[in-house]
Amino acid sequence: MRGGKGTALTLRNIGRRLSQPLPPPIGRMRISSFSHTTCDVENPKSINLYSAINQALHIALETDHRAFVFGEDVSFGGVFRCTTGLADRFGKARVFNTPLCEQDNRAIAEIQFADYIYPAFDQIVNEAAKFRYRSGNQFNCGGLTIRAPYGAVGHGGHYHSQSPEAFFCHVPGIKVVIPRSPKQAKGLLLSCIRDPNPVVFFEPKWLYRLAVEEVPEEDYMLPLSEAEVIREGTDITLVGWGAQLSIMEQACIGAEKDGISCELIDLKTLIPWDKETVEASVRKTGRVLISHEAPVTGGFGAEISATIVERCFLRLESPVARVCGLDTPFPLVFEPFYMPTKNKILDAIKATVNY
Repeated sequence: MRGGKGTALTLRNIGRRLSQPLPPPIGRMRISSFSHTTCDVENPKSINLYSAINQALHIALETDHRAFVFGEDVSFGGVFRCTTGLADRFGKARVFNTPLCEQDNRAIAEIQFADYIYPAFDQIVNEAAKFRYRSGNQFNCGGLTIRAPYGAVGHGGHYHSQSPEAFFCHVPGIKVVIPRSPKQAKGLLLSCIRDPNPVVFFEPKWLYRLAVEEVPEEDYMLPLSEAEVIREGTDITLVGWGAQLSIMEQACIGAEKDGISCELIDLKTLIPWDKETVEASVRKTGRVLISHEAPVTGGFGAEISATIVERCFLRLESPVARVCGLDTPFPLVFEPFYMPTKNKILDAIKATVNY
């Protein structure tokens, strides 16, 4: 509520006055208790509207253990007292207040699979991403981080394997972060949670139990929007993120056997991404290859490719190469054909260097 605490208290006072029952006409009866939760159809009682709603809520909570009530000030009865007595009778686990806004809170939401994030797309894109801008920088989302496991898992099929990062990279106002390892995941996630901007944090579920490394037990953060050169080279630059980095590193090792020196960059933050680090590398090598699991058309690799052409056109020795997922729904039994594998990347490295 934009009016602040004073406005909220004013509304509460108005609500108290409005909720006071009017003097009943002769013969009118008041509800004084809720010892009976079923309606006596044969002997109806005259009650006002808020009392009828209150009675219905009591019945709903008593007859259905799945029912719960939440909202602004509902635990003490609400502005119009429609929820009076509910918290005392059914407990705070089923009747609880929600804040007027999430300002100054730290909301960390989890989407079970990134494939399921689309119903929340409108709230993320049209609300969270624009909240700071449309308020003239007076408000923000209070630190909203949305975690979502993404990418292939070996047997997920179309609804448990998608990589939807490019959809969110198109939206000003949110950050998109994808870690490659446990140490990176901890430090980057803490940075995301403490960032005042909304962040979509995609976690490579393929690595949840597969990736193991030493991770500091203490609190630490890794900077956002800073790419990392994890392997230095002179002949070609490879750019990727998330689980794809391990596949790309295998291709770099294979290329080294053929005398090709590969520089491998982990972007880590896709929006806003570290253009300077990638540009410096490409100016040195003169060649670049980008790889990600998402379909090639409209993937974030296309944005990187366009930026490199704009900034490094006169330094390029060959066209920008992309090794990505296919332009199909994510398959089940044909997943090995869909994936940008080590051999696909290695072939593209050789073709680019020998162009």
